[in-house]
Amino acid sequence: MIKVFGHKSPDTDSTGSPIIWSWYLNNVKGLVSKAVLQGDPNNEAKFVLHRWGLQKPEIIKDVSDDDDVVIVDTNNVTELPSNIGNANIIGLIDHHLLQGGLSTSTPIDITIRPLACTATIMIDLMGRETVANLPKEIKGLALSCILSDTLEFRSPTTTEHDQQVAEDLARDLGINIPDYAAEMFAAKSDVSMFTDDQLIMIDSKRYDLGGKKLRISVMETTTPSQVLERRDSLLASLKVGAEREEVDVILFFVVDILNGNSTLLVPNDLVRTIAENSFGVQGEGPTIELPGIVSRKKQIIPNLKIQNFS
Repeated sequence: MIKVFGHKSPDTDSTGSPIIWSWYLNNVKGLVSKAVLQGDPNNEAKFVLHRWGLQKPEIIKDVSDDDDVVIVDTNNVTELPSNIGNANIIGLIDHHLLQGGLSTSTPIDITIRPLACTATIMIDLMGRETVANLPKEIKGLALSCILSDTLEFRSPTTTEHDQQVAEDLARDLGINIPDYAAEMFAAKSDVSMFTDDQLIMIDSKRYDLGGKKLRISVMETTTPSQVLERRDSLLASLKVGAEREEVDVILFFVVDILNGNSTLLVPNDLVRTIAENSFGVQGEGPTIELPGIVSRKKQIIPNLKIQNFS
């Protein structure tokens, strides 16, 4: 049994891509596999699963020695199960920068492409004939992943190819992209049931940079005011959360999907210094506005500078 999974704190792409690729392995390659998750999916991903009549995959805590696994939507070892080094990694499909840290006992299939979404890569790898005969729920899942990762083509990570694949899938499904994306983003933006700690960790990834441990959290929403009205309690949670997660700092960005900007919460001078070094902005208050910044992968991570980190 091959386990297919993505990163911790699964978003729509890291929830959907394991299901898509497991379907392909089972139904086209004749292998036995199952999609699994490393945590509870976010609200948008849950909406997508319900919309396309799919069950939430099993949530695993770790992998066992010699488990056959395929990793999707990440190659960051800090976002993988703690025992991943003893598993039998047989494949990796991703669209993020190469992190390093993984090792295998034999050569494996690796596909990392500069596209906005892992699902786009999977559609390409499957080939036209297979894609033409995909069940509607798998097509719908792939479309959802692309719309989520590209913020309905607003993100600077979006390529013409991502958009074309999404439009082809939408046409096959009879889906109006703006209407469907609005439903997805509305589901993502409802944060009323989350505690502050949960909100910070909904879409959070660990990165090691310059000898420091960082956690980069984003909240993509069409209603940023609903998040920012909880500013004071979120600031307190960021301080406690860094200790709990055993990192030097948590950077929490509230991404305004519709207006194309972000607000960074500033719980201490350390975060303020990182923002000044990384984005060339200054501010004295508890938040810093970042015009045009919406992508963790293309705009936040590549620009992070911590030379004055102390």
